[in-house]
Amino acid sequence: MSENETQEQEVGSTEQPLIAHLVELRDRLIRCFLVIVIFFLCIFPFGNELYEFIAKPLQDVLPEGSSMIATSPTSPFMIPFKTSIYAAIFMGVPVILHQAWAFIAPGLYKNEIRVAFPILVSSIILFYFGISFAYFLVFKFVIPFFVNSAPDSVQVMTDITEYLDFALALFLVFGLVFEIPIATLLLIFSGVTTPKKLSEKRPYVIIGCFVAGMFLTPQDPLSQSFVAIPMWLLFELGIFAGRILHSEDEEEADEEDSSQAAT
Repeated sequence: MSENETQEQEVGSTEQPLIAHLVELRDRLIRCFLVIVIFFLCIFPFGNELYEFIAKPLQDVLPEGSSMIATSPTSPFMIPFKTSIYAAIFMGVPVILHQAWAFIAPGLYKNEIRVAFPILVSSIILFYFGISFAYFLVFKFVIPFFVNSAPDSVQVMTDITEYLDFALALFLVFGLVFEIPIATLLLIFSGVTTPKKLSEKRPYVIIGCFVAGMFLTPQDPLSQSFVAIPMWLLFELGIFAGRILHSEDEEEADEEDSSQAAT
């Protein structure tokens, strides 16, 4: 066999797996897209009812005689359309993460799969907890604070598009904020840091949480605190879980070393 033929076979052997991975990635992205489309088609007929549910915290505290308004001719149609799209994406998060897991799982070791799968499930649960926390707790305090801050001469009439953007931003922010324990565990498991080192950086983390809250929310202390305090507590939760799981891994490693030394 000539040298050129050998090189061609080597190139072919390296290109084929890459093409196969790209095809698999394309198929999984198509599945995610189809799931979102299916959810959207199921939700869209109830788009107005879903928006009313999201807007209920605001409507409950609006002064008598005030109401939400639409300042654009397309808003009455675009609002339920946009609400349905984002609701479909949020509902499709488990499927999207499952497809991502199925794509990367074949390349993981057994011990990595043992850790990664619980983290995947926990991240989905925490994401929905974050959205629920924003709707049932944060909205309950933040929205009345904003509405009651208006001067007596100002009639509060919130634009429906502005409110939807505000609500979706908070849903996304708190959904991601509740992923902090997962990020902390990943840093610990990857060997980048340890629970002890993270504990030593606690003062800087607390300051960073309040700075992040200042940028992620409207510029008022109440909203900032509603983001910063959960961020800090979730960081502490990640350290606590990391100490438990990290100590278990160290014990298993010590047992393996002792068994190898005995043999």
